[in-house]
Amino acid sequence: MKFRRYLIVFSFLFAMILLIIPFKGNATNEVVYVAPIEETVEKGLYAFLSRAVKTAEEANASAIIFEIDTPGGVVDAAGKIGKLLSSTDLKTIAFINNQALSAGAYISLNTDEIYMVPGATMGSAAIIDQQGNTAGKKAESYWFAAMEEAAKQHKLNPSYARAMADESVDLPKYDAPKGELLTLGTEAALEVGYSKGTVANLTELVETLGFSNAEIRMLDESFAEKLARFITNPVIIPILLSIGSIGLVVELYSPGFGIPGLMGISALLLFFYGHLVAGLAGFETLILFLIGIGLIIAEFFLPGGIAGTLGTAAIFGSLFLASDNVIHMGISILIAISVAILASILMIKVFGKKMKIFRKMILTDATKTEQGYVSNKNRLELIGLEGYAVTALRPSGTIVIEDERIDAVSEGAFILKDARVRVVKAEGSRIVVREITNLSK
Repeated sequence: MKFRRYLIVFSFLFAMILLIIPFKGNATNEVVYVAPIEETVEKGLYAFLSRAVKTAEEANASAIIFEIDTPGGVVDAAGKIGKLLSSTDLKTIAFINNQALSAGAYISLNTDEIYMVPGATMGSAAIIDQQGNTAGKKAESYWFAAMEEAAKQHKLNPSYARAMADESVDLPKYDAPKGELLTLGTEAALEVGYSKGTVANLTELVETLGFSNAEIRMLDESFAEKLARFITNPVIIPILLSIGSIGLVVELYSPGFGIPGLMGISALLLFFYGHLVAGLAGFETLILFLIGIGLIIAEFFLPGGIAGTLGTAAIFGSLFLASDNVIHMGISILIAISVAILASILMIKVFGKKMKIFRKMILTDATKTEQGYVSNKNRLELIGLEGYAVTALRPSGTIVIEDERIDAVSEGAFILKDARVRVVKAEGSRIVVREITNLSK
């Protein structure tokens, strides 16, 4: 009995010790997710990263690693992604395995820790517009503040983040004198505290973070997300809208509904599909676009032009609603309209007579007098006959020749009523007369 009592007490004390002593090491049920951030940062990337963060949160993951290799991209997209990463309770790690420039640098600064491979770089985050020019003062001011705030939130020296975006900051020690943007290499990033360490690959990073026994789950973009990223690229948007415009313009010149119309509508539907998947637009924008198309079709059957005007407004409204940047969308629409106008001119003036496909769509034949075609019967038999004017000719009026009333014009001079006239020319329905002077009726 005593032995059993001692055994119970010993087991209880041993269990209490196990509960008090913190357990160090990696549990076999730990999960770490890895999500790539590659190529250009655009609005479609946000949809993938949002799904990645949500998946990791639902799995109670220990961390999520973002494997970064990007030359940068759209500021608006980077801002949304930065907010996404800084707002999650997950531990976020930026693993720069080549470069994190511009928007990539901003995204990296919004993670909890940054690790780099030897030879990697981060920085050079100047804000530029779609034409490659430096953005305006307001946009620059916003971007400078955003870069500094991202560094401050993670207790990093904000002056280096500012130097990445502002060339007026002087940091000659890191090859960034005044007039040059700061780009940190592996050693420099480690020295200024932006990088927590240098690792050779992802496996070494996982071991460095203490997740050697964790389950590593790779997250890849779905086909829909890849397509959305491609479609929402600022360069692709005007191309899609131009294809849509050209397709619809060609369809107007061709009978029935064929390949050009299908091509145009497909391009526009692709535009909306990409923005829907990227989370930039809702189904209401697509519905508004379809209503606009319906109203324009109705214009062919309804008088007044109201349906066509409303339809055009609905289409433009849906395009602007599908974009979170009105200026970029406005530029894209202007490009598409210009391309459509140019295409119309080329089809009519240049290709209309030379290419067989356009000859089928555009009427180029003409009925000429030389080929025996006349719009009215020629009254050549009237030339030389005389009559009198029953109305004044100013220069047009009515004459009578052999009891036949005929519409005629003078050679240019005014002819009084009852004046004698002679027919001098007959061109179809156009009868030209001259007054006969020194004669009376």
